[in-house]
Amino acid sequence: MNVLLNEIIVIRLCCISCNKSEGLNRQYQKEEMYLKPKERNAFWVMWSAAFTRTLLFNTALMSAAVILAAVLGGGFLLIARRIFSRRKALRSLSYPASLMRGKTVIVTGANCGIGKATAAELLKLQARVIMACRDRQRAEEAAQDIKNQAGANQGEVVIKHLDLASLQSVRSFCEEVIREEPRIDVLINNAGLYQCPYSRTEEGYEMQLGVNHLGHFLLTNLLLDLLKQSAPSRIVMVSSKLYKYGSINFEDLNSEQNYNKSFCYSQSKLANLLFTRELAHRLDGTGVTVNALTPGIVRTRLGRHINIPLLIKPLFLLVSWLFFKSPLEGAQTPLYLACSPEVEGVSGKCFTNCEEEQLLSKATDDNTAKRLWDLSENMVGLRR
Repeated sequence: MNVLLNEIIVIRLCCISCNKSEGLNRQYQKEEMYLKPKERNAFWVMWSAAFTRTLLFNTALMSAAVILAAVLGGGFLLIARRIFSRRKALRSLSYPASLMRGKTVIVTGANCGIGKATAAELLKLQARVIMACRDRQRAEEAAQDIKNQAGANQGEVVIKHLDLASLQSVRSFCEEVIREEPRIDVLINNAGLYQCPYSRTEEGYEMQLGVNHLGHFLLTNLLLDLLKQSAPSRIVMVSSKLYKYGSINFEDLNSEQNYNKSFCYSQSKLANLLFTRELAHRLDGTGVTVNALTPGIVRTRLGRHINIPLLIKPLFLLVSWLFFKSPLEGAQTPLYLACSPEVEGVSGKCFTNCEEEQLLSKATDDNTAKRLWDLSENMVGLRR
């Protein structure tokens, strides 16, 4: 009887795997009727176990096939892109080794991603780099890493605590910088959050707006006098091409009525561009320039709040290696705006891949930029 049970199970599994053997399946259905109750129970236990094993095997086999196909299909593209992108990543090496000697540069969010790569390249150019970071331990680990990479003739690294989600932290940071630093040559507003779950800053502002825009708005304004004293000096604002999908919702800027994490990120990146435009007007003739940039898609921790299904992760990682920029590649445009003689005196522009980018009209509207500036002043407490 065990032989019959096994035969029935095999035929059933075959019928699941393909649409054939329907006649055989009907044959064994009849034979099941002659099984005794205990034997029928044993049959269903064995059937369930066999079905589960087959299902798991087929799922694993399909996943392996997808991953294998992606690897084989993308292998050639991976090699080609690595060769091509290597030339782009070496652009920073064309700068004179002592280009930034004697200059002080602040980089927010310098402990990872684009910020860390930018800080590392500036250190090689012998700049005094102030890493403005929220997590001091991670900042110290990143600082040690970039110092190890920079070689013998390198600049200096200084770590200072800055939490852009706290306006009080921003004020304390600026007070410390003004007290201890005789000059600031470049301010790179790099730190940011991307599509995080709904939360608020210490002062109660929507987190993406608060960190990406308001924190940098206050930081920049509080350091303006020192930047003017250090002229010629530069301000660099890291935005995103996703600004195209946003707008400034003046009726609910703090997203109290409705929260859409994608829209809020795009809104904050559009705010970066409008802030850059209005600030450029206000700094005209001071010797301080301000420009924005969109780095493109870069392999960083910025997307850590995005949930990717487990089975898709291997394919996503492969795609990211194929088509996303490395942090070093992503750092080329902020580095270009921070130290290249080619953009000396250029202000109020946006760049991508070290070239000027044409923005949509929503990012160049002077009336919207002025209105956002006035509202931001009120929100961070600058307007008396």
